[in-house]
Amino acid sequence: MSEERKVNATEAGMRADVFVSLYFDVTRTAAARLLEEGAATVNGKNAAKNLKLKENDTVTVEIPPVREVETVAEDIPITIVYEDEDIAVIDKPKGMVVHPAAGNEDGTLVNALLYHMGDRLSGIGGERRPGIVHRIDKDTSGLLVIAKNDFAHNILSEGLKTHSIDREYKALAVGNFKDDGATINKPIGRNPRDRKKMAVVADGREAVTHYTVAERFDGFTLLAVKLETGRTHQIRVHLSSVGHPLAGDTVYGGGNTKFEKQNKELLSGQALHAYRLTLTHPRTNEQMTFESPLPKWFCEVLEKLRKQQ
Repeated sequence: MSEERKVNATEAGMRADVFVSLYFDVTRTAAARLLEEGAATVNGKNAAKNLKLKENDTVTVEIPPVREVETVAEDIPITIVYEDEDIAVIDKPKGMVVHPAAGNEDGTLVNALLYHMGDRLSGIGGERRPGIVHRIDKDTSGLLVIAKNDFAHNILSEGLKTHSIDREYKALAVGNFKDDGATINKPIGRNPRDRKKMAVVADGREAVTHYTVAERFDGFTLLAVKLETGRTHQIRVHLSSVGHPLAGDTVYGGGNTKFEKQNKELLSGQALHAYRLTLTHPRTNEQMTFESPLPKWFCEVLEKLRKQQ
């Protein structure tokens, strides 16, 4: 599979291997190897890994096929909120990765789904992501809808694109908000300085997040957040971009307050919970709403904050 990207003015002067790593989602070592082997080229010609790129250069990369690794079923307890022949709604715990990937080959939600549902999962996502229509981060807890056949998967995926599936979150953000609610509309893409992170970038994909204040504390605010789009790390990036990173989210600027440091065991990762999911059933067209109570650790954090008021 071939992919290409044109170098813009802000990227001019960047090394070829750095550019390939950032924009083609491979490691720096893999980027250098692709250039050395001629699988990555600049303006159709082989290029050294340390070549300084110029504006309007075209970088083309032949992405080698991913080697599939068998995903095995594992007897991992999961909370199934709802299930029928077409869909299942899962309440994912904090700390569980949704599907296998490099560094997380087992112990994922997919491994658990294969045990509990066997071959009763859609195949559109491939061997590594059976049934997976959308994801939430490892340290985000809460609701996910799973497709149990390709018919359901296609309709649910279209629902995500047309924003007919509503996903609502509870988020504990650092700092005090002046307003009672607002919309953040900022494009999100790969962070040009750290490919493992996302960021608000001019040439990113459209991302829209709505939030309202649910409860105020000394130095923290509990928000109800509704996604209009579903970019990677969207809530975390957007709130960080307005100066209010999520409590415990050391990746995007959280974890630095005295309270967070005193409660590291509870706040090990972002305080974010997918508490409500509304969708139209793919076969019956019934509108369905599912809710998940805040997990125990999240409630304990809020109680501690209330006692400090």
